[in-house]
Amino acid sequence: MRSGEGVGSEVVACRVCGGRIGSGRVASPLPASQAVKSISGPGEPLPAAAEPVAVVPFRPGDQTPLPFCRTCFIKCRDTEVDTRKKTFAEVQAERLEQAERTVLIKCPSKLNEKKLLQYLSSHGSIKSHFFFENRGIHALVEFSEKNSIASLQDAVGLPSSAEHHVPFKSRLFTLTLKNPVSQAAGETPIHLAPQSHLPVKELIQKLCHADSISSQMYTLLKEYQLTEENIKLRFLACSLVRDFARAYFPDSTVKPFGSSVNTFGKLGCDVDMFLDFHDTKKHAAKVRKGPFEMEFQMKRLPSERLATQKILSVIGDCLDNFGPGCVNVQKILNARCPLVKFSHQPTGFQCDLSVSNSIAIRSTELLYIYGCLDPRVRALVFTIRCWARVHGLTNSVPGSWITNFSLTMMVMFFLQKRSPPIIPTLDQLKELADENDKHVIGGNDCSFVSDLSKITPTKNTETLDELLGDFFEYFGNFDFRKNSINLRKGKEVNKPESSPLYIWNPFEQELNISKNVNQPQLEKFIAMARESAWILQKEDKTQQTISKEPWGLAALLVPFGKSNPNKMKNRMKGIGSETIKSLLDSLKLTNANTLQKAVGK
Repeated sequence: MRSGEGVGSEVVACRVCGGRIGSGRVASPLPASQAVKSISGPGEPLPAAAEPVAVVPFRPGDQTPLPFCRTCFIKCRDTEVDTRKKTFAEVQAERLEQAERTVLIKCPSKLNEKKLLQYLSSHGSIKSHFFFENRGIHALVEFSEKNSIASLQDAVGLPSSAEHHVPFKSRLFTLTLKNPVSQAAGETPIHLAPQSHLPVKELIQKLCHADSISSQMYTLLKEYQLTEENIKLRFLACSLVRDFARAYFPDSTVKPFGSSVNTFGKLGCDVDMFLDFHDTKKHAAKVRKGPFEMEFQMKRLPSERLATQKILSVIGDCLDNFGPGCVNVQKILNARCPLVKFSHQPTGFQCDLSVSNSIAIRSTELLYIYGCLDPRVRALVFTIRCWARVHGLTNSVPGSWITNFSLTMMVMFFLQKRSPPIIPTLDQLKELADENDKHVIGGNDCSFVSDLSKITPTKNTETLDELLGDFFEYFGNFDFRKNSINLRKGKEVNKPESSPLYIWNPFEQELNISKNVNQPQLEKFIAMARESAWILQKEDKTQQTISKEPWGLAALLVPFGKSNPNKMKNRMKGIGSETIKSLLDSLKLTNANTLQKAVGK
């Protein structure tokens, strides 16, 4: 807290970024969502020269004001306040319906945007559109009514090239100019929505201009998180696959799960999607009325797994043979969870298609809830993931390193352990569940509340600066030899078996989600965490700004071995020494027991 902000103005710290604020304007005691609307209208930009303004909304039933600087509050308005009212299922349903009214058009490099929209508007009102680059310029166009797509399809011709084509009329189109020279003269600049994040080197430069570690973390979040345009594109990819699936299974839907929809997806991540027959089952439950019972005749198979394999085999062949832009199709049917992998060239996504992966969907919704509860959750997760990738702790190729999912669960566990906790445990969420939230899958209780308004907001006011440093301190000194991580209970429990890193699967409690991690990779993580904690403790922003060196989060994203190899060797050596000592102690104990048994004989 600093003085000198103006006569009679109180200065407080923003609960999100930790920046100083003068309370030049204070909102009336309204719920957060209403307080937000009183600050600025939807989409109103923050004036370039504006000073931070104190906005102090009150939570319903809570008399303690929560200070936010204007920038953080506006940033959180849509994603963290308005969206939190909607359940995961409601958001999914809205996005899927939106995708059904959407088409994707490959455009010429020189184009008049206004004329294109006028042409398309002859088929119906356009609700939204954007352009992006992926093997050329593409336009995603969302109509207000679904029947506009049928009108457009009726007016579109077949490919004019001499090649043979599969006569499937999809929602993917190619636009050409009849008179390229004259029409190109009227071209207008087209804004292209980004589909990838900043390279780390450019990100580090951008972070150095921030005024606190917290604001650095929000800058990283903004650069790496999925954009509204990218999310629309992901749902469209699922909707296009659904068009093929419905040729065989008319009541099926294809929905995204995992990072695309759990609020923790990074630009460039794969699209995990699943073929869902839930609507078919609901229909079956409705028709059991009247004096007779009738049912469909269906192919009988000895197991659900075999049925899944056959369904995916057929859909995989369909995409490979008839799907526009679907290439490199691989059917991986003997995996624990059978799937079809393929590249979807029109959208640029790598896709994994499975069938009704119920446990994974519940995990997706759980993370969605955690991500919506507090803006600090996502900022910390994105920061830790980026840090881990820079230092080689994670990798896009399967192996013995820590996965992004395991890292995310470690962050959630850490936030459950704060005092007071920032997010609730899974058992606490289960206690809030009603009948509609009850889910038992394969004998596993996957129940938890879906209505976010039932969850009491945290009273924790720690800044992201504090949380980042404490995360590294906590796991740099965690007793991985003895303890495991349990998000259901929110506390350390003794390891049930000897895996170096043991993180309980939140729903399938007999599984360790980090079983793939070996001892050297865990030791590397511990060493990097300790080094990062040390760097943050020794932080001198003023000196590093003068010397133009990376500071704060930016300093953590520079590979440590390049700047201080000797320190890293010493820290790694320390970790190794502890492991060796533990091993020797174990051997001594074993030898002593053996000797005692021998003497007894």
